[in-house]
Amino acid sequence: MHGGAPTGWLLMALCAVSGAYCLLRTRTGTPQERRTARSEALMGFGMAAMAVPAAVLSPPDWAWAVYAVLFGGAALRSLRPALRGGHHRHHLVGSLAMVYMAVAMAPAVTGSGGGGHSGHGAGGIPLLTGALLVYYAFYVLGSAGRLLPVTGTAAIPVGGAGVDGRGAGGFGGGSDGRPELTTACRLTMGIGMFAMLLTL
Repeated sequence: MHGGAPTGWLLMALCAVSGAYCLLRTRTGTPQERRTARSEALMGFGMAAMAVPAAVLSPPDWAWAVYAVLFGGAALRSLRPALRGGHHRHHLVGSLAMVYMAVAMAPAVTGSGGGGHSGHGAGGIPLLTGALLVYYAFYVLGSAGRLLPVTGTAAIPVGGAGVDGRGAGGFGGGSDGRPELTTACRLTMGIGMFAMLLTL
């Protein structure tokens, strides 16, 4: 990563903790909430693995193909639910962004012999990278706004929907007992994705 090993370790830790929390959420809630939590756990752990500083652990050349196939499968799996809207569309964008980053950081693209992990010389497409950065900037701002306390008549009733029909649990997600933690987890992963895209 451009920020060096400390930045990479911090990003890895944040994404790993987010992934672990999402994994805990897979034990409770409705089947749809558990499915959403599994997708978010996969995203968190995948981002944590990609964020490990290359100076400490340089992944083998084939690792990037594994990332691309893994998140390509996740994108295909979330395609049909994404047509129904809600947070599934964000999962689809996130999975496709992970495929894009894996391909852009692959040694065959960067010519770095496995060093694409560091983010230097990565082979991203500027226009696509810029579009994803804009998406994640708005996503992070929206998620951060949902963490602000709501007072007065704008308060969300128990079991009710938020602004624009969104659930209290986050960006199109349902409430799963601790909506503020779920939103904070999603916010953390959004920031992580934004930071990783900057390295392209």
